[in-house]
Parts: sequence; C-alpha cells; structure tokens
Amino acid sequence: MTDAAALFDLDGTLVESGPGITAAVRRAMAALGHDIDPEEDLSWVVGPPLADVFARLLIPRRQTARIAEAMELYRAEYHAGAVYESPFFPGIAAALAAFRAAGWTLFVATSKPRDVARAILAHEQRDAAFRDIYGAIDDVTLAHKPDLLAHILEREALDARRTVMIGDRSFDVAGAHANDVRAVGVLWGYGGAAELERAGADAIAGNPAELLDRASALLHSGSAP
Repeated sequence: MTDAAALFDLDGTLVESGPGITAAVRRAMAALGHDIDPEEDLSWVVGPPLADVFARLLIPRRQTARIAEAMELYRAEYHAGAVYESPFFPGIAAALAAFRAAGWTLFVATSKPRDVARAILAHEQRDAAFRDIYGAIDDVTLAHKPDLLAHILEREALDARRTVMIGDRSFDVAGAHANDVRAVGVLWGYGGAAELERAGADAIAGNPAELLDRASALLHSGSAP
C-alpha cells in the first residue's frame, strides 16, 4: 500500500465531453445573436472555467455585460442532455482500477461545478472509484485549478510530494505547480502535446495504460515541480 494520491481532471481526461460542451457553447452564443463559424475549432472551451470561456468569446464582440446571460443559456442547453453525453475514454476504467490496486487514493479535481461532475460520474457508474469528487462551488469559488487544488490538499491533508495531478490542459499543470504538485499531461484530451509541454508538464502519457507508470515515476523522481 502507498499514501500516494492522484487528482484527475474530468473533461478531456476521464470523459469525452468535448462534443456536448462545444455544441452547448455554440447554441448559447447563437441565442445571443452571435453565430460561430461551424468550421471554427472550439476545443479550447473544454477545461477553463465557464466565465472565462464566455469572457473570451464576448469581449471581442463588446458584449461583456452578457457573460452571465451566456452562462445561463449554456447551462440550459448543456443540462438538456449533453451533460450525460460524456462517456469514459477507452482504457480509463482499467487505469483507475490499476491505481486503486496499487494503493493510490483517487480524487476528481475539475473546474466544472461539483454537483454536475458528481452527476456525470454517477451516470457512468464510476463515482465509487474516487474518495471524493471536487469541483467549483459557484462561478468563482474554486473554479480555477490553483485554488481548487489548494483546497483539496488542505481538506484531505494530502502531502504535495505524494500527490500527482492528471489532466489534459495547461490549467491542470499550472494548478498543480502552484501547489508544488507534479503533473502528468494526457494526450487523448483537448490540450495536445504542445500545450502541455509549454505548460511544463512533468510527464506525458499517450494512453491511459501509461498513467500509473508515469505517475509512480514522478513520485520517485525526488524533484519538486
């Protein structure tokens, strides 16, 4: 057994939620009168806090006063069905089982609202794999990864030196490093190798079967991020 802990991002790391999220963003923007080119790549919207997503979309359109409205429209679209169109990536269930068999304690650390994350994992019948599921409390509180990880480390009394963050975006790496936690970037999500490397990911996994080895190696590397 080990006292090691793994914090897993949700969107793009555990579940393939991108199509549902991007479709809901497009419909919310269309409802505000701002159609987005169907060819425009919106993969960047998966991962950041929702307020940041709509700020980036609406500030260039001089519509900052409508960010809250856009968020409500998004939630209505997302909760109408897309929230449950978030299947686990192939190989993730086996990877989680391998971590647990090796004695790791697992948590979810997502910028998505905590109740939504719990609903998704319960729908996929995977919530029991985690000691707890952490996410944003509202549009501001714990919505950014540095704050969220600090909260988890304190609440769970985790040793940062024995904790690894696993995620697909630069936000996951930045949140980990802000708390002296090492980060494994994953390539099956929405960030990509270049983004993760620029962010300074301590290791990169090309598929879920590599996760346990990458995370374990970081705990034995002896160097802080």
